[in-house]
Amino acid sequence: MNNFAFLFLMGPPTEGQNPLVTFLPLILVFVVFYFFMIRPQVRKQKELTTYRSELKKGDKIITTGGIYGKITDVKDSTLTVDVADGVLLKIDKSAVLKDSSDIQQKR
Repeated sequence: MNNFAFLFLMGPPTEGQNPLVTFLPLILVFVVFYFFMIRPQVRKQKELTTYRSELKKGDKIITTGGIYGKITDVKDSTLTVDVADGVLLKIDKSAVLKDSSDIQQKR
């Protein structure tokens, strides 16, 4: 259907109709999206950034690739992780997902 035909089918706007009432459902949808989707995601990202900045030698971590390891050295943006006896990996801090000791405690 043509877009202009849709406008004609809507009919003329009423004289006393408040524009706020017209846009209220749209505003409510944005409010719901903000409180249930955007705000929790921002909070989670902030917690992850704080966690990554507080990493120190000896912490047990899990990378985004699923590699478990123990931090042996911390630089500005990289970590050296011991994943097995004598096997060291140099990874970016952004690849750290969470603390593996939290996972083991929940079991």
